[in-house]
Amino acid sequence: MIQKVAIVTGANGGLGYGIVNGLCKRGVKKVYLTARDEKRGLNAVDKLNRENYNTVFHQLDITDEVSVKKFADYIKIERITIDILVNNAAVICKNLTVIDYEDAKRVINVNFYGVLNVEKYLYRFLNNDARVINICSDTGHLSQLRNKFWVEKLSKEDLTFNDIEEFITWFLNSVKSNTLRMEDFRWKYYLPYAISKMALCAYTRVQQKHIGRGISINSLHPGFVKTPMTKGTGMLSPEEASDAPIFLALDADQSVKGKYIWFDKSEKDWANTSLVFDYVDLNAFNEFLNKMNNKQ
Repeated sequence: MIQKVAIVTGANGGLGYGIVNGLCKRGVKKVYLTARDEKRGLNAVDKLNRENYNTVFHQLDITDEVSVKKFADYIKIERITIDILVNNAAVICKNLTVIDYEDAKRVINVNFYGVLNVEKYLYRFLNNDARVINICSDTGHLSQLRNKFWVEKLSKEDLTFNDIEEFITWFLNSVKSNTLRMEDFRWKYYLPYAISKMALCAYTRVQQKHIGRGISINSLHPGFVKTPMTKGTGMLSPEEASDAPIFLALDADQSVKGKYIWFDKSEKDWANTSLVFDYVDLNAFNEFLNKMNNKQ
């Protein structure tokens, strides 16, 4: 048994469930499966515990500070300290190509600001040398952005949280005023989702500079995963896609810090704007586009 405690957000299904299951299989002492939906979360834990795993459910809505604080209070009362924290909870946009301002705010609020709520209330319980994994996306790689001003600003060494907030504000204001220029982006689908993941990847680098205590914080692209979010399309099952996060949580050298990790466990330069993504099977991608278009 590995004497560690892990927490995974958004874990009642899909990749999050796959990560919890994988950590349990590896023998992690206790894994907290958290989810916004209590019924689904309890069902997921019940399924895992039938395999004699030590998983515990706790309700957690990362966009609700009351919910996050309630979980933090539970951790404090139970005297829990955290070795592994996987920020997995996320949502996708309602429309593939049409960008709605309120929906864009919703997506960014969950995918970026929700992680900030977790940081505010839970990072204080991280052990020395703990590992934090921010589940991101290839759509969040800086090469997906073509606006030179923001590419330069987000890739600078002295990047700050305020810089990232300015980037988000620029995007949202452009959506609201109908002045968004599609030529500013290489990736053309689910743009608010991509912006939220770019912001999270950038903030991972900021977090790492300030966290201290030997803690590692990395962002990770898990691959094109078959989940409810992609309507079952993709190239990897949740179990297959959980391999890289589990590697980062348990096997990677502790010196890996502030990096952007690929689904094959390799390190990619997040700020390399000439990076080309040629791993996606076109048939799988076209199936994804067709199913998501039919969702509208």
